[in-house]
Amino acid sequence: MNEFKKTPKPPGFETLAIHAGASPDPVTGARNVPIYQSTGFVFNDVNHAASLFNLQDFGYIYSRIGNPTVSSLEEKVAALENGRAAVATSSGHAAQLLAMYILLEPGANFVASSNLYGGSITQFTHTFKKFGWECRFVDPSDPINFKNSIDANTKAIFLEVLANPGGIILDLEPIADIAKTSGIPLIVDNTTASPYLCRPFEWGADIIIHSMTKFLGGHGNAMGGIVVESGNFDWAQNDKFPSLTKPDPAYHGLTFFESFGDFGFSTKARAVALRDLGPTLAPTNASLILTGIETLSIRMERHVENAQKVAEYLDSHDEVAWVSYAGLKSSKYHQLAKKYLPKGPGSLFTFGLKGGYESGIKLVESVELISHLANLGDTRTLIIHPASTTHRQLTQDQLIASGAGPEVVRISVGLETIDDIIADLDQALDNAL
Repeated sequence: MNEFKKTPKPPGFETLAIHAGASPDPVTGARNVPIYQSTGFVFNDVNHAASLFNLQDFGYIYSRIGNPTVSSLEEKVAALENGRAAVATSSGHAAQLLAMYILLEPGANFVASSNLYGGSITQFTHTFKKFGWECRFVDPSDPINFKNSIDANTKAIFLEVLANPGGIILDLEPIADIAKTSGIPLIVDNTTASPYLCRPFEWGADIIIHSMTKFLGGHGNAMGGIVVESGNFDWAQNDKFPSLTKPDPAYHGLTFFESFGDFGFSTKARAVALRDLGPTLAPTNASLILTGIETLSIRMERHVENAQKVAEYLDSHDEVAWVSYAGLKSSKYHQLAKKYLPKGPGSLFTFGLKGGYESGIKLVESVELISHLANLGDTRTLIIHPASTTHRQLTQDQLIASGAGPEVVRISVGLETIDDIIADLDQALDNAL
């Protein structure tokens, strides 16, 4: 008889993608998570209702703040990121708003990488000002730039680990050390990498944001965002986060971090921010994203495989000035990709045309198989000219800083037959140049 018992291994990524948060329905036996298309949920009695409203018990009240279909999705994404808890929202932008609403008060600031999605730059620069919040953008290529922008009113660092649109990879570890030393959380937008390619919590991140509209859903058919909490940040280490460490008058003086500990941030995000701001994820969209996540691993493998071949083709094309893809050995991010994204540096990247702005416009208007639209992470290959579309609200300096200069074209490589993707690019480049 074997004296040594086998230690059970934790479930693999693919197993979690299929099974986490998705037990068979106890009443009907339905194997897929049902779509609970209901606005409200019946209470057992008045005491049960009171315990739910007082946050003394967990359950469902009203679908604006919680729904069983959405809860399954939250549990699944938290498991894939190895997080403690998660709160889903109607979009990625809503997830960013929710996170910052918990962390910031009027007069506070946060430091962000200048290499961000153009919509995030606009949200941070203009819309957040109406809340009295300041965003300080820095060049992320040197982590010391984050440190130099932090002051007594700084409440967070925000970055994209695999930046949209440029395919730029940031060195997470030293930036996480700076955040930790400063007593503030590191927030990482992991949308373009997905948890299959990168696990930011393993490198010191404290909060992860996703636009689930992209790779998690993967089929371009559902909007959604999510905020994932690591459970490792000590919100009481300083006086920077009164929203979590001081009594909340809306809940009779309850203190969220004291009462809920390592998921206090998520509880506050749901019970206050989601309740009052209202960017709720619809259960139908949650169901579509749940289905998409089940194939995340195999989709990401093909995305990366196709992206590598497309990048190599473009890199050898006479009319392409440069290609910013970390899978190329010539990329200055190649070694960082090996460290943080060992399974591949994603499928979103940019390239520059020698013909500049006009050539970029002609290229995206000449594709036939490839779709010219403002999304990424779809099964289909998507292309866009950021300077004339997603980033057109930015100044010229902001365009350059964000990696969306006039000659830049962004491509999100899909799952089609690789020869067909390259053939379409070939004919479109011929027409554009």
